[in-house]
This record gives sequence, structure tokens and C-alpha cells, in this order.
Amino acid sequence: MPDNATHQFIKAHRNDDVRKLALQSHSLTNPDVDIPFALTQIESRRLAATKIPAWEQRDDLIFPPRLALEQCSSEDTARYKATLLSGNTFTDLTGGFGVDFAFIAPNFQKSFYVERQKDLCEIAQHNWKALNLDSATVENLDCVEYLKKMPPVDVIFIDPARRSAAGKKTVAIENAEPNLLEIQDLLLEKASTVLVKLSPMLDITQSLNKLKQVADVHVVGVSNECKELLFLLKRQQTQEPQIHCVNLSTKSGNVKISFRYSEEKACSIEYTSEMEEYLYEPNVTLLKAGLFKSPTQMYPVQKLHPDSHLYTSQELIRDFPGRIFKVDRFSSLNKKELKSFLKGISHANLTVRNFPAGAEELKKKLRIADGGDIFLFATTLADGKRILVKSCHLS
Repeated sequence: MPDNATHQFIKAHRNDDVRKLALQSHSLTNPDVDIPFALTQIESRRLAATKIPAWEQRDDLIFPPRLALEQCSSEDTARYKATLLSGNTFTDLTGGFGVDFAFIAPNFQKSFYVERQKDLCEIAQHNWKALNLDSATVENLDCVEYLKKMPPVDVIFIDPARRSAAGKKTVAIENAEPNLLEIQDLLLEKASTVLVKLSPMLDITQSLNKLKQVADVHVVGVSNECKELLFLLKRQQTQEPQIHCVNLSTKSGNVKISFRYSEEKACSIEYTSEMEEYLYEPNVTLLKAGLFKSPTQMYPVQKLHPDSHLYTSQELIRDFPGRIFKVDRFSSLNKKELKSFLKGISHANLTVRNFPAGAEELKKKLRIADGGDIFLFATTLADGKRILVKSCHLS
């Protein structure tokens, strides 16, 4: 833990370039400054400024090296997890830097942070004291070994490491460490509720076939970027899981839409071949979850095509969960019509949905560059007609 000289050095240089500081470190006159520690803190605080803003300005907290900080949850997603869990006893089996633990632990009378890396445990011991987490106990142990011996608790949280022994990123549940498929029975034996954080790249339906007793799936996005898949397991679960699409945003406010796959499958809709005044692109959590037909029942919009995942309406639907565009005009791929349509357009933001050409290929063909205020959509209507839509972004 830092002495006063190191602490003052970090404060004085918190906005400086870390590489330049490292090169200049040999000229320091104060031998009491722990340069390697200070440089780590300065670099990590810079990363934490957007990821964990509530902590970045606190001088009494210690931050880990870059990799641990890159792998930890953001403050936004940690706060969301905290809304899902409460009780008397809680164990985080994969503590890491402990952002999730720190936001969830206050909901419990007693909490256990488990982490096999000694340096992270030392950081946790310091930070939990600074954050007044008096109920927290730090356990420097392998999570599976701890799980086998631990007493039962109300809630377990686990975020398996998604990196191979060689350090490469992995996605599949069985390739993460620990392998959830090998320990899920034990997890539910030790806790009536288990929250599992998995890669946002996973296929949800395939994961539901592998995991037992899933009560809820939370697809969590931040500012329309899919960040986490959370699977909530319940020991007594018998009903079909509910899927929650959650988009966290400080600008437009949080949006949460819940459904079950049986409802989506049973949803009967008609598709349209008419482009109307407004175009809607669902946020990424809906697309990730596969909520494709149900939006037409939730909002007065029409879907363009079974595979296009774009919607249109004559009247503006301001609360549609996604990006909203005002349609200027649209064009078929007829050369003469397309030439007139593209006149004056040198830059545009191009989105391709259910179209034979990819975005890069299409930009070359249309001779347009990225950027500007124009939004182009290349898509297919219900009758199979392929079109380009010119629009402006409303929200």
C-alpha cells in the first residue's frame, strides 16, 4: 500500500503521460516514491475514469494493473446486478478487481469475496475497508476448491474467466474457467440463487440448453452496446425463463423489455412492402435476444421483412426501444433511379440489414465514405424488393 510520498506523486501526476513518466523516473530525487506502483495507479485510474467514475476520483482506493481493470465490470452494469440480488449471505466466487462485489455486497448482511490471485486479494482488503464494507470477508483461494468446502449461502455470483491458458479469449461456456457445466449442480446445492455472467457473444438459446434451472436471462447493454449476458439460476425453478432486454443509458434513460421465447414464437404478424415516414432500428439487446416479431405487438409499427429486423410507421413512435429515423426518400437498385438518389451524397452512415452485399462492398459500389449527417439503410422489403433508404437520425 502506498506511503505518503508515493501517494503525493500519484496525485501530482495523475494527468501526465505514463510512458513519459516512466522514461523520466530515473531523474526523481525522492527515493521513497514507489515508481512501478505509482505508474500502475496513474494508468489504471485513467482507464477507470469512464468505466468506474465513482471510484476514479477517490484517493483512498487502489487500482490493479491494466488487464484486471479491462476484465472487470463497469459501474453501470455492476449497479444493475445489485438491483437483482439481496439476502443475508452472498459469495462472489470470482472476485477479480471486485467492482461487482462492491456494489452487490451492501445488499447482504455477510459477504465473501473469493479470489486466487494474492495481489488482488490485498487490493480488495484495502478497498473494502476504504468503502466501509464491514460485512466483507476476503478469501485467497481457488474458487472451485472454496465452493466444495463453503457453507451454504443465499446467493452466489460467478464470472468465469474467458481466457485460455495461453491468454487467448474464449467464448463457449465449457471453455471458460471454471467450467460451469461441471459445477452447476454444486452451485445450486450451495445457494438457492446463482447469478452467472457470461460472454455477450454467446448464443442465448444454446446456453439455455446447457444451463440448468435458469429463471431469468438479462441481456445488458450500455448506450446501445451489448456488454453482458446474465443468467439467473434458481434452485426451485420450474417455469420457462423470462428474457430481459436492458439498455442502460445516461442520456435517454434505462429501457427494459421482458418476454418469453414461447410468446415470441407464437406472435403472428404481417410484414410490409411499404416504407413509411419513420424507420426504426431496435437496440442491440433486442436483436441479441431475438425479439423480432413482438415489437409489432408492443408498438404500432410494421416489420419490413422476417429477416430485416427493421420497422416502419406513418406516425412517430417516440418510445420505440432503439434508434429512430425520419425517412427522406428511398430507391430501388435500378441504375437510373439509384444515380438520382445518390446525387450529392459523398458521405453517409451505412447500415446493412438483410441485403446481399456487405457494408464495405456496398460503400465501394456506391462510392461513398463514412461520416456526415445522412443515414443510409440497405435492406429488403416483404415482397423481396431490395432498397436503399436515406434518412436523418432523430434519437
